[in-house]
Amino acid sequence: MNATAWTRRHVLTLSDFTPTEYDIVLQTAASFREVISRRTKKVPTLQGQVVTTMFFEPSTRTRSSFELAAKRLSADTLSFSPGTSSLTKGETLFDTAKTYLALGTNLMVVRHQQAGVPRAIAAELDRLGAGVGVLNAGDGQHEHPSQALLDLFSLCRSLDLRNPRRELLAGKKVAIVGDILHSRVARSNIWSLTACGAEVHLVAPPTLLPRWFAEIAPNVTVHWQLEPALERANFVMALRLQQERMGQHLLPSLREYHRTFGITRERLSGCDRDVKILHPGPMNRGVEIDSDLADDLQFSLIQDQVTSGVAVRMALLYLMGGTK
Repeated sequence: MNATAWTRRHVLTLSDFTPTEYDIVLQTAASFREVISRRTKKVPTLQGQVVTTMFFEPSTRTRSSFELAAKRLSADTLSFSPGTSSLTKGETLFDTAKTYLALGTNLMVVRHQQAGVPRAIAAELDRLGAGVGVLNAGDGQHEHPSQALLDLFSLCRSLDLRNPRRELLAGKKVAIVGDILHSRVARSNIWSLTACGAEVHLVAPPTLLPRWFAEIAPNVTVHWQLEPALERANFVMALRLQQERMGQHLLPSLREYHRTFGITRERLSGCDRDVKILHPGPMNRGVEIDSDLADDLQFSLIQDQVTSGVAVRMALLYLMGGTK
């Protein structure tokens, strides 16, 4: 694994990721994807280091994936849950982070419902000269870098299983369908996919997709109808409708959404013949995507996303902590 060019202490956003950094993550993740397919799945890379997962909002895939990744690298893990922490007694977020710092944490994985919290924690730790790396596991409606990187890895693996690399996505059409407005996954994917030369087509009802999304990065097109977005698409990514973040009635009904924007076999007929579908999860089956289609391995990369997520997060933890 050629990680000598990696100098990033924190992974908070993909907006400033370089092509070299994408190459390093993909190459390193490919090596770890091979490791986790072996009978002995552990490597001693982070032995003696402590990885703390600080999740201030619910998570299944991301939290489990990071914790398993840390254990596969032989790190010790500490897990934070706000409901049983001293936050309920009035402790500040920064004091909580300093507590884990005093316990010997080397890497912090932070998820928070408010945008900017992982960056604020990283800035405070830098001010203290702690030398601790912070990884953004999703902050509000801002970004979710590790999800976008595992999506990128899954896309590239589908094109070349042995040698996934970003050049494979040049000129490929990727349609992202769903609740773009509230999606941190969509924002991170826009950065990563366009950086790799893909054409990104966003599609949703107008209430969930403001026109200004087309100005985030080059090669981004906004659609308010599904058919033109899916036409000759190589990949289709469905996103969850985040009803918990919708402060007003942005959709007539879930049934109406599925009728107009749900991903079905019939709607894939206009895509590339080898089209693959993705979903970051959790899925609302029968709303964003038909259930049988999500489980059809001829089309679906959804389970591969989950498995590849461990390899990609191993790669990130290794690069942030194991190469020092």
